[in-house]
Amino acid sequence: MSPRPALTREQVLTLLTETPARIAASTNGLTAAQLQTSPERDEWSINDVLAHLRSCADARGEFTRAILAEDTPTLRAVNPTTLIKQTDYPQLEFGPSFRSFTRQRARLLMLLKSLPEKGWSRTAIVTGGGPARERTVLFYAQWLARHERPHVKQIERIVSTMRSVTAHRGRDVGLVARRVGQRPP
Repeated sequence: MSPRPALTREQVLTLLTETPARIAASTNGLTAAQLQTSPERDEWSINDVLAHLRSCADARGEFTRAILAEDTPTLRAVNPTTLIKQTDYPQLEFGPSFRSFTRQRARLLMLLKSLPEKGWSRTAIVTGGGPARERTVLFYAQWLARHERPHVKQIERIVSTMRSVTAHRGRDVGLVARRVGQRPP
């Protein structure tokens, strides 16, 4: 399998900017219950996806800040799946959790947009989970941007499914009401 083409800094910034906006647009008007409901057994709810995105943003965003604060720091790899277990993100209400995610993203974007070209190339040595590796600010920003794309699409699919089920149920209620001579709700 061939490696994925690298995202440019501009593409990374665009994708990282779009994530909160796309989530906000797709979840607009959903109830708290809908945001917490899994579409299928053993699938994540929208709130679960957000909790995962927050955990990833914590892990990768902190690495970015550490790389910029120190010359070639040595950092221990952090698995976002492990990190999420140390948070209350899955239990939080969607609204406050999403606002925290959005504020955190705004801070990360402000930091990344202020970097000179050389800043994107600053490195850290990352240990754990295999041999030590050198990683750059650009690497972590690309990772985050790439990782979020399918999760944003996942949220959009969940919302689409919920809305089509709700619309289908509404049509069914209307048909049943007409059949028994009542007005649909």
